Amino acid sequence: MKVVSTRLAEVLLIEPKVFGDTRGFFFESWNEREFERAGIAAKFVQDNHSRSQKGVLRGLHYQVRQPQGKLVRVTEGEIFDVAVDIRRSSPTFAMWEGTRLGAQSKSMLWIPVGFAHGFCVLSDFAEVLYKTTDFHAPEHERCIAWNDPDLKIDWPLSGTPVLSRKDATGVHLRDAEVFP
Repeated sequence: MKVVSTRLAEVLLIEPKVFGDTRGFFFESWNEREFERAGIAAKFVQDNHSRSQKGVLRGLHYQVRQPQGKLVRVTEGEIFDVAVDIRRSSPTFAMWEGTRLGAQSKSMLWIPVGFAHGFCVLSDFAEVLYKTTDFHAPEHERCIAWNDPDLKIDWPLSGTPVLSRKDATGVHLRDAEVFP
């Protein structure tokens, strides 16, 4: 696999080696040994799978206790995936990284603990799978506003996104509970 650095040193784009022939394709979406060689020593405890229609925006989510590292990939369609550094002591605090992930490329994004995560669907629909390093804990879940004017995330949207009630009431980063 190829590991591509982003503006946020700990957020990594993973491009797996894909083997294809007339039957289809094969690739390893997780290999503990290979990921450890790339600097990702993660123990995953939960897999999540979502399906969303075009224009849906999910996020920016994180958990203040039981924080989760996430390995995100798309199995159908295409998304714009975003990670925001919410570690107050980090030199990249409040910076974001966005990248397109799609079923065609099979690329994955590693988002470590200390980052908020969100995505918007660019295709007619998208199915997103992500592994997490800790269990979902709704009582510790927080949401930063997708359109926080201080973050200035350049979402590739046409019009207003479709949001859940929780995502529509996300707080600005300046008012959010973040990591030290």
